[in-house]
Amino acid sequence: MLGIESSCDETSIAVVKNGREVLSNEIASQIDIHTRFGGVVPEVASRNHILCINNVLKKSLETAGVTIDDIDAICVTYGAGLSGALMVGVNFAKGLAFACNKPLVAVNHIKGHISANYIQNKTLKPPFLCLVVSGGHTAILKIDDFLHHTLIGQTLDDAIGEAFDKVARVVGLGYPGGPKIDKEAKNGEYNLHFVKKSDLDKTYNVSYSGLKTAVINYLHTKEQNHEPINVADVACSFEHEAVDMLVEKVVRAAKEFGFKTVTMAGGVAANSYLREQMQLACEKNNLELTYPSLILCTDNGAMIGAEGYNNLILDSNVCYDLSVSPNPSLKL
Repeated sequence: MLGIESSCDETSIAVVKNGREVLSNEIASQIDIHTRFGGVVPEVASRNHILCINNVLKKSLETAGVTIDDIDAICVTYGAGLSGALMVGVNFAKGLAFACNKPLVAVNHIKGHISANYIQNKTLKPPFLCLVVSGGHTAILKIDDFLHHTLIGQTLDDAIGEAFDKVARVVGLGYPGGPKIDKEAKNGEYNLHFVKKSDLDKTYNVSYSGLKTAVINYLHTKEQNHEPINVADVACSFEHEAVDMLVEKVVRAAKEFGFKTVTMAGGVAANSYLREQMQLACEKNNLELTYPSLILCTDNGAMIGAEGYNNLILDSNVCYDLSVSPNPSLKL
């Protein structure tokens, strides 16, 4: 399977065998380009995808030691994501599929993140519980089979990754927010309390708008009183409260619904504190925990190839007429 990913600011193409074995996973990142703007600029991202996608394809095939003739199907992210960025990947994949007479498989980006776990854990099979945490999604899902899932809980407002980015910006850490908050938090202490008890504590839903606003109000109060701000303590306290509520809910859901295996997916699954706390909680409750390696947590073509494989063998989302179009607001 050839997996093509261009939903945001990474251009990635991978070759994946049988949905589990990664033969190559080439990634051209644009982080350095967008850092100067404090975030991803959609038009800039699209133009850079166009500039590098053909070279990424060549390198991926070379690394895997295969030619395009060896590829059985071409898989591409068609949503969710930035409209222009998705268009580059989808049109490139459609042209490639047409020219080489290969099946084209349309892949949901977030389902791709979930399928990264099949690469990491070669024996993993549904059903299992999955925590999806990214810049656009925060959800607890029952993965019923290779195609279907059931939503248990989700954010009612901001995604956790979005909250990380906004807090990083207001404390002056900049972009990308998630890794910078994670790094700074290691130098601080959890001595600030931003979250108050609410009715959501009894559910599987979460809210990050209030937490983000509480951090901003704390910082404004400090500035107005001309008091020093310990950025490391703010980062550490925010990270603890953002993550702890998720860990508690995931473990509670696993026990209530009778799951023995818990997985994580998405860019925020790379957060070291989340990994540490989820591991401790799962061990304490006799749950098996699986999460992707760091490179498979961020956007990559390998996860698209893995998800595309499952779709192909189950004849789902295979676009025989090449009519697929980008869907920026595609739902999970």
